[in-house]
Parts: sequence; structure tokens; C-alpha cells
Amino acid sequence: MTGLSSRIAAAACALAAASAAAAMPGLRADTGTSAREVRRQAEAALPLDRMPAATRAVVERQLRATALYRRLPVETVGCDPELLDFVLTKPDTLVDLWRVLGISRVALDPAGPGQWRLSDGWGTVGAVRLLHHERRGGGGLLVFHGRGGYAGPLSPRDLSGSCLVVVRHWPAAAATDGSPRQTVQVDAFLDVDGLGLEVVTRALQPLIVQSATANLHEISLFVSQFAAAAERNPAGVARLTARMSRTPGDDRTTLAALASGRRVAVAAGGDDEVGTALAARWLPADEHEAPTTH
Repeated sequence: MTGLSSRIAAAACALAAASAAAAMPGLRADTGTSAREVRRQAEAALPLDRMPAATRAVVERQLRATALYRRLPVETVGCDPELLDFVLTKPDTLVDLWRVLGISRVALDPAGPGQWRLSDGWGTVGAVRLLHHERRGGGGLLVFHGRGGYAGPLSPRDLSGSCLVVVRHWPAAAATDGSPRQTVQVDAFLDVDGLGLEVVTRALQPLIVQSATANLHEISLFVSQFAAAAERNPAGVARLTARMSRTPGDDRTTLAALASGRRVAVAAGGDDEVGTALAARWLPADEHEAPTTH
């Protein structure tokens, strides 16, 4: 698994973080849209008037440079809005959890408040910044900017580029059992250095779009499964998150509490059982033992 906000941002941001890493199963028939009118609406909806001048300048510069725009298919995540907003604003916690479970080669290291260094383990490196974040009632809006490069077998030459990723989330209809669900919508504006529009759209667009779509779907599914596991076994998930050695203690505690709806009663089953269930979809078919940290 490569990148909810880290992988959303990175997957669309750093060029091949959306294309090279495709370690997630399954592609979807619906890959979203690049329609001109949808792009116009997405740009018009950006809260530029609520951004500091320096941030607004970065956003406007990226919009002007965009060679490829894409609105990914809307996804539904089964969790509380607080948990979704937490993993979006602190994507390194989700990546650390994947590391503990042994299901990702991604590294996402904090480089300052709202900033991360990215390496996807498949040839992509870069930096991601959270430019703007606001809560809107039960939902929210996040604007990420990334710059990165790719060197690997998918391209005959090293590539570099930048991307603006806009993530919106709002409450969806509750599940049949009454549990909360959230809707996630992603708009991505990508530029590839030194490549013209025709090359980007004809050669790179299919790969980037398919991979970004699959990645977003799998991330949404993982967060939903994590929240469900925490509801069933809050103590087991708390023990699992305690193994996230690259995450500050306060963030580990918050992640476990938000995922479980702040349930703290001891339940049957340990962190190995929880980890095996969570990782099963993304581990190789012959993997039978619970993943461990490295």
C-alpha cells in the first residue's frame, strides 16, 4: 500500500506516487472526470480569500501550471468525522500503522508542522505540505501541495513535478446498523516538469488516473476496516497503535481513541489478532503470521 491523506496527497502529488507504486489490488471502471466544467467548479470553490497571501500565491501558481486535472470518484469511509479529519491532517500516523502491519513500503517523515518527506519505496520521493485546513460543520476541507520526482522502470527518464490536492469530506448517510459514514472527494491538479500537455495526457494520464483511483478506494476501505476493528476490540487496537514507534505518544493515543469511538473497555483478542485481520487484504496470499515491526 502506498498513500488517507498521505496517500491521497502523495498518490496524486508526487507524480509516480500515484502511478509507480500501484501495490494495491483491483482497478475500478469509474476513474472520475477531467471535464473542463468540473475543473472550473473545483477552482471556484477554493477558499482563496481565507488563505494567507503566501499560501494563495502557491495555489494560484499551481493552478496556472496544471497539465492534468482529475476529480477522483467519490468514496465513502465508515468512521466518525473526527477520525477521518485526524488521519487527513496527520497522515504519518496512518503510514506508521501500515508499517507496523507490514503492508506498505511508504515512508512519510514529519519535516515540520504540516510538512512531510515522502518515499514510496518504488522510486518516488518528494515533499508534501498541508497548505490549508478548515472544518465545515460535520465535514472539512484540506488543501495539500506536493513536489516530487520519480526514477524507475516505468519511465525512460527521471521525472519531476508538482501537484495541488484538494480533499473535501462531509457526512454520508449512516450504514444500515446506524454507524457513521463520511463522503470523501478529491480534486488533483498535476504538472510534470518539462513535459507538454499532449505527452502528459496521452502517455501518463491513464496510469496516474487508474492508480490514484485504486489507491483512494483502498485507503478508504482500510480506514473503514480500522474503525470497525477498533469498535469490536478497542483494547486490541490500543495495543496495536502502541507499537507505532515513529508516532508521538499523544497521537497514538488519539488515533486509538478516535477509531474506537473512545471506547476503552477490555475486549477479547489481542493486537496480533487485530493486526492479522486488518492486514489480510494487503498481504501476499501465502502470508499466515501476524505482521511485526521492523
